[in-house]
Amino acid sequence: MPTTDPRIDAYIAKAADFAQPILLHARAVVHEACPQVEETVKWGMPTFQYGGRILCGMAAFKQHASFGFWQHAQVMETGERAGMGSFGKMTKVGDFPAKRTLVALIRKAMALIDAGTKPGSKDAARTARPALRVPADLRDALAGNAAAKTAFDGFSPSARRDYIEWITEAKRAGTRARRLEQAVAWLAEGKTRNWKYERR
Repeated sequence: MPTTDPRIDAYIAKAADFAQPILLHARAVVHEACPQVEETVKWGMPTFQYGGRILCGMAAFKQHASFGFWQHAQVMETGERAGMGSFGKMTKVGDFPAKRTLVALIRKAMALIDAGTKPGSKDAARTARPALRVPADLRDALAGNAAAKTAFDGFSPSARRDYIEWITEAKRAGTRARRLEQAVAWLAEGKTRNWKYERR
């Protein structure tokens, strides 16, 4: 069972009727993507922490709700946000991206924290290894599975590298084919290459 903060239960209960499903959905997906997340309240808003740092947060207002990543620019790769939240003013659960995409984005935010990247920092760009080219067989396989492609595209460069290296390091064609099939199956479930070893 996830560890929850009763202050967030109270916050959701007091939110407008339209906002409650949005907040409940966000909370549930965050816990699913990051089982070790810690709930708290900062600046009067529900906040989720991972590894001792802020992962994301949410808020409800009179006419809209919001959900945002603390490291928005690095997670979303779209520059600084224009307003509060990473998905704009939300009035319904459908304003979120698909669940698989949201899970992948949350795990990308976790990876940034694991790497010690600070909000707005350019350290990652300076120290990260060059991105690997996606091999043709993996690219073709992803093109045939929308869920797997969405997850792969949403992962951090290091998480994508884990898959690429695992596939390209196979010495036999049969081994490579089996790894490729397994990779697509795991990606379709939003799993990283080393999901078995991730902290629970």
